[in-house]
Amino acid sequence: MMLILEEYFKSYPARKKVAEFLFENGLSVKYGRIYLRNVEVPISELARIIGVNRKIVYHTIEYIERTHPLKLIFERLNPLPSLINVAPLMGWEALEVELEKEMYLEGFSEVLSMLYKRNIQVIEVFSRNLREEPTKLYIIIDGTLPAEVFVKVKEIQGFKKLILRTPERDKEKYVCNYCEVRYCPKRILLERIAASQSP
Repeated sequence: MMLILEEYFKSYPARKKVAEFLFENGLSVKYGRIYLRNVEVPISELARIIGVNRKIVYHTIEYIERTHPLKLIFERLNPLPSLINVAPLMGWEALEVELEKEMYLEGFSEVLSMLYKRNIQVIEVFSRNLREEPTKLYIIIDGTLPAEVFVKVKEIQGFKKLILRTPERDKEKYVCNYCEVRYCPKRILLERIAASQSP
């Protein structure tokens, strides 16, 4: 997608910045306005966040709407809601696995097969395999991942990096150079408070 934007906006760097922001956040362009699903987004606020003036945002909208291929794409955009950042608060874990592009399908199926064989309840799965971005697989599981699975994920074909978002601190001992554990400090604090108040 970024190559398409590069092609159409090569003479308009400021407009390209706006178009990239819209695409990355799933904001659609319809009827001369910008929408988050069916909610209109104020142009002035959008311009402030992107770091351009309002005129640039209006020019970008006009350009998208009169360029048929861009119009077809941008009028259909929607944000993808995800539970990744709330998973640890809910007592779930979120895996973010980065894979080699050429091993994407093998790695994807291997991770899901591994979870299936161990009867691990999956709540949400999505991935991104765009040409110009790192290939990533995101999985939210109900509960926490057994330590042996955490270690096995690092052995799959095409594995590059793993980020595990978890409510459990002890997973940090399984970290290698290609892994990162992000636990939820807020949940741990709440658990400490609850433990200190129990008789």
